[in-house]
Amino acid sequence: MRLPWRGRFLFATRRALLFYLPPMKVVILCGGLGTRLREETEYRPKPMVPVGGRPILWHIMKTYASHGHKDFILCLGYKGEVIKEYFRNYHWNTSDVTLSLGQNPSVKYHNRHDEEDWTVTLIDTGQDTLTGGRIKRVLPYVGDDTFLLSYGDGLTDSNINASIEFHKKHGALATVTAVAPASRFGELSLNGDTVTSFREKQDDEVSLINGGYFVLNPKIGALLTGDNCIFEQEAMRDLTAKGQLKAWVHRGFWQCMDTFREQQMLEQMWQSGKAPWKIW
Repeated sequence: MRLPWRGRFLFATRRALLFYLPPMKVVILCGGLGTRLREETEYRPKPMVPVGGRPILWHIMKTYASHGHKDFILCLGYKGEVIKEYFRNYHWNTSDVTLSLGQNPSVKYHNRHDEEDWTVTLIDTGQDTLTGGRIKRVLPYVGDDTFLLSYGDGLTDSNINASIEFHKKHGALATVTAVAPASRFGELSLNGDTVTSFREKQDDEVSLINGGYFVLNPKIGALLTGDNCIFEQEAMRDLTAKGQLKAWVHRGFWQCMDTFREQQMLEQMWQSGKAPWKIW
């Protein structure tokens, strides 16, 4: 039986509310040295290495913003001033401008951009602080609500909101997005420096790895011991031992940018107009 208009409206409204996700704060780790990408990171932090003329950090933030999460907390460290300068001058660098010179100078911006509703908090979390320590330092800015965490060097088309729903359903302290990177190389077995066997890996044999996109309860702060805490080691091992780490499995696109070759690969994807992570 077809519901009357009012009934259909109320049903659709209740359904929309059921799937509504309030925006969350997004913590992004931006302080590492990026030593394997020295060609670029000698002059800037790795999150500022460009893909398609924009820092990879911008692409990550666009992914979150496309899911409705636009309140960012950036954990700065190595060359953090470069990231501060980028966002301080964001409107200036992305707009056509008219300058009025003289004793009362003024600036008129001629463009608008989709990032005008973003909030970006930039926190110096220390030059040598490790990942767990960086997270612990920004927890006062997170508050008591569940938050999102990402590294500043990986792109994906993962459904962020679906991972949040998964996290809520299971009620654990932490959820990690598990990904299966493309298998590019064959598997060698060695005896000393002699190859004893060679087998080409199949795609369905690739192990799942930490994709660097998390949903976290701020109570994880109790597992973060200080600046020398490595989140991926101490904290995640403790979470695993307590049964408090769940995995949201993403079988779609994911790619980190650890090397110059990977940066060039992402650049080629963008220039081809077929960048899988561009979901906005």
